[in-house]
Amino acid sequence: MAPAKRSKAEETARRTEVLHRLSATYPNAHCALEHRNPFELLVATVLSAQCTDARVNIVTRELFKEAPTAAALDALPEDRVRTLIRSINFFNNKTKSLKGLARILVERWGGDVPRDMDALLALPGVARKTANVVLGNAFDIASGIVVDTHVGRLSRRLGFTKSEDPAKVEADLVAWVPKHRWVSLSHELIDHGRAVCAALRPKCAECTFADVCPGAASAAAPRKKPTTKMKARSGLRKKR
Repeated sequence: MAPAKRSKAEETARRTEVLHRLSATYPNAHCALEHRNPFELLVATVLSAQCTDARVNIVTRELFKEAPTAAALDALPEDRVRTLIRSINFFNNKTKSLKGLARILVERWGGDVPRDMDALLALPGVARKTANVVLGNAFDIASGIVVDTHVGRLSRRLGFTKSEDPAKVEADLVAWVPKHRWVSLSHELIDHGRAVCAALRPKCAECTFADVCPGAASAAAPRKKPTTKMKARSGLRKKR
């Protein structure tokens, strides 16, 4: 039997409870990318696309020794930048993005990182997610909610959205999450996704949100083992 549909007031109360538990469970949630200033955060976030924060932090420690500022990065030979970030996914494209954004920062912004969404989006390698990260964590400007794979996955499991599109997920979240929670919410969901609500094997039995999470039962349910008939059909498909 399908669970009874919640009233608007009940759904609001449920979501509010989730937000409260998230902040209580992860009071020290913060950006995992190591940085000392807006420039370093911008560079690290560009490098983090389809790459782990841990790997980015290893790479930027060396990169920032040679290029601690936009001017220094602009002056650093492209081949050297490529060598320094070579262990990161898509390092060729990211090298071009870093060199391009460094040049624009120097020529248009005096080496500083602009505190403006449109100006950030005009930089090579910068999309809305990156701009939200920089504005929220470097300048404490709540311009939106950062939606990475963890935030998207947990938002669907928690019943905050049905969309797979990050832009639509963000729109669904900002429609009801209080603005003062936009920046911290992303970090809390990311921490919870890494610690408990994994993509393949979520630890629903250990989760402090299981009783208010619509996706808890289905996420924790063991996958059915393929039957002999299913295996046979799969084999036929492969042969074809």
